[in-house]
Amino acid sequence: MANKNIRTLSSRKELDDNLFENIARLSHKNAAKEDFQELAKKFLIDDSVLIGTSSFYDFTRESNRNKKIHICSGTACMVANTQNNLHKNIENYFSKDEIGHAACIGHCHSNNAFMFDDKTYSAHSNKELKQIILKNISSSAVENYYNIGCNTTPILTSKIENIETFYALAETFKKKPQQVIQEIKTSNLRGRGGAGFPFWFKLDAVFKEPSNFAEDDTQKYIVCNADEGDPGAYSDMYLMEHQPHKVLFGMYISGLTVGANTGVLYIRGEYPNSIKIISDAIHELKEKNLIGDFRFKIIRGQGSYVCGEETALLNSIEGLRPEVRVRPPYPAQYGLFGKPTVLSNVETFANIHWILENGGNAYANLGTKQSTGTKLVSLDSFFNNPGIYEIEMGTALQTVFNDFGNGFKSEIKALQIGGPLGGIVPMHKIADLTLDFESLNQNGFLLGHASVVSIPKDFSMIQFLEHLLEFTADESCGKCYPCRIGAHRGMELLQKAQTANYKIDKQLFNDLLETLEIGSLCALGGGVPLPIKNALQYFNDELKQFFTSN
Repeated sequence: MANKNIRTLSSRKELDDNLFENIARLSHKNAAKEDFQELAKKFLIDDSVLIGTSSFYDFTRESNRNKKIHICSGTACMVANTQNNLHKNIENYFSKDEIGHAACIGHCHSNNAFMFDDKTYSAHSNKELKQIILKNISSSAVENYYNIGCNTTPILTSKIENIETFYALAETFKKKPQQVIQEIKTSNLRGRGGAGFPFWFKLDAVFKEPSNFAEDDTQKYIVCNADEGDPGAYSDMYLMEHQPHKVLFGMYISGLTVGANTGVLYIRGEYPNSIKIISDAIHELKEKNLIGDFRFKIIRGQGSYVCGEETALLNSIEGLRPEVRVRPPYPAQYGLFGKPTVLSNVETFANIHWILENGGNAYANLGTKQSTGTKLVSLDSFFNNPGIYEIEMGTALQTVFNDFGNGFKSEIKALQIGGPLGGIVPMHKIADLTLDFESLNQNGFLLGHASVVSIPKDFSMIQFLEHLLEFTADESCGKCYPCRIGAHRGMELLQKAQTANYKIDKQLFNDLLETLEIGSLCALGGGVPLPIKNALQYFNDELKQFFTSN
């Protein structure tokens, strides 16, 4: 009830004077306590709400407000072993208390990654770093370059020739909401954020909710989740920076379909260039008057992986602590500010224009029966040709890695596919797998964002598992104790087994994983047991020294 009351107070000023943005602004100014109290009075809420929110995020909590540079601590950079040396070089220019971390900034293809002056970089030498810090470097030298390719009909990677013509398609479907929903249903477009939920169902559910823009209580929203920061995945970044209008059109036509006049993009603070390019694209739409009265709003994330979970993301926009909501009710009925909300991720929205232009059947004819269409795949720096590739669903993974990645630069023992909650796939299993939801699920893995992080032969698997549990413990919203406590206990067990004369009781560890899996409210705590179980199954010879034999 308390959250509902605060949500109602926050929604009074809605998005024009957004509570979350106000909290972030004061935090970045390192404002005085009195300024936060004044903001609380303005919104008629208790000081504790603001403290609870501002103390949660990496970029707003008081202990981090003096950070001037943020070093990427993502999985891809970690296994590439570039960040320790980068950290030492950065200490030549900044004091230790001025150096922070960022969970992943999307430079998984090049590593040596950090954020500085609201930009992201990869510095492969101290000379490059010095040039960046002193701002004595050309823009071309810091361009975030990676390979882009496609093995089928390009849906997400094709060029838009004319913006006006591109958006004119909306006029064809403007007053045909049921036709839009039917085309999406026929296409069998499934959510590209990892869960694979049929997108048409979300549209249909929100469409059936009453709508009247003149009445505040029937407002609806379209929300794009651009905060799904799986370390190793930079496909959302590619779409926002190279195909912004495909994302925006998908949100716009979704709004016309369900009766929503507002689209909100919650974009990771770790992707500053994405925020700028999306903002420029929205400005272009307004200048050319291509979207009528439909409005877009960008909300900048402040450093929290759990905000990739849809209900935590909604809480965040509202200025609440981004804790996962218990469901039901689902966002389709009770979403942003308690209103019906279509919420999906960047890649899902980016598919919609092609489906409506070419028909749902054309999309369904690509890929497999259950996993239709294409999928963007992110390949990390261990590939000879790292980059973003649009691959038809059902394609053999071996083909993706050999024909597009061009194999590996060094010997790899496993791949983590699908982010920190994705499965750890030993190299001998790659030949059995195809790029689709079913193939990976049936073999005990996960497609997720289709990010690929390589684990080198000489990288300790128990250190990798410790990293996953440390990540989960650090990023937990704290709402449910299996995740909040369980991830910490698991991390401690793995640390103790490496540093002391101690073996982990295997039954105890399995019970811990089961508690996380069954008892967690969302996929953060519930998903991390999957890669750990994969590692215990396929790398037992390496890990058995740390566990009891029972």
